[in-house]
Amino acid sequence: MIKSISHITFIVENMEKTATFFKKIFNAEELYSWKNAKYFLIANTWIALNPWKSLDKKTYNHLAFKVSKKDFLKYEEKIKNLWLEIKKWRKRKEAEAESIYFYDYDNHLFEIHSGTLEERLKEYNEKRLFLK
Repeated sequence: MIKSISHITFIVENMEKTATFFKKIFNAEELYSWKNAKYFLIANTWIALNPWKSLDKKTYNHLAFKVSKKDFLKYEEKIKNLWLEIKKWRKRKEAEAESIYFYDYDNHLFEIHSGTLEERLKEYNEKRLFLK
């Protein structure tokens, strides 16, 4: 039986640059460092970095981190301070909460999101956008 996600691994060209990215944006705690791996902890999630060539193209596949509505602007500022590419996105509905999508240095897409699954499903159910 699956208990949880064990870890998430990203391939990156520049381990030190990406380590700085994870520390500055997500307040990641670096737990382990070796020439072929770095391990971090972000909100009890194990994140691993391994050296390799960057992704060739950008996609919508992404990892989203939940933040409080009051902290959303703080994270948006952190992203802008690192001059990261912010993905322009559609206008969001109020029930979808706030989101900002941004790429790291290796074309991985991340999202900072202030909503919850419960809020989203409530909105969909109220508007009958899907049935269980």
